[in-house]
Amino acid sequence: MFLRKTVGVAAGAALLMLAASSATAFDEPADPDPADSTVAADMVTIDETGQIASDGTVTLSGTYRCRHSSGPVYVSSSLAAEDRTYELYGIGGTRAICDGTERTWSNTGRTLGRFQPGPAHVEATLLELHSDDGPFGLPIPRPNVRVTHEQGIELSEG
Repeated sequence: MFLRKTVGVAAGAALLMLAASSATAFDEPADPDPADSTVAADMVTIDETGQIASDGTVTLSGTYRCRHSSGPVYVSSSLAAEDRTYELYGIGGTRAICDGTERTWSNTGRTLGRFQPGPAHVEATLLELHSDDGPFGLPIPRPNVRVTHEQGIELSEG
């Protein structure tokens, strides 16, 4: 009797594990095979020209593409002098839609008069936030950089 009960419990547990793994396979998209050229990889680009207003407000733009995500994803951008002698200035952030489609982004921010029309350097990043349980069960966001791109641009009056 004990042996029959033990075998029954073990078989039931095995069936539950199999059902759980099957459900997970259908509920969560699998990470694509990097060798599969039909799957679009995460990417972010930066337009060659940014706009700077007379009050120092800068607008940067480009495109991005991301696949599924387990948390919110943002396109962040930063601006520095062409020779990168100044610190980076954060120029806004845009919530990304991660469905594998190439989309445009545009971020705006003030630079406190540090920049003038002319050459500059931009960094754009796709940043995903995950929540981990912290002290007292409160969620703590944990950033995950999915992809980043840097390039020189031209700031024009606008």
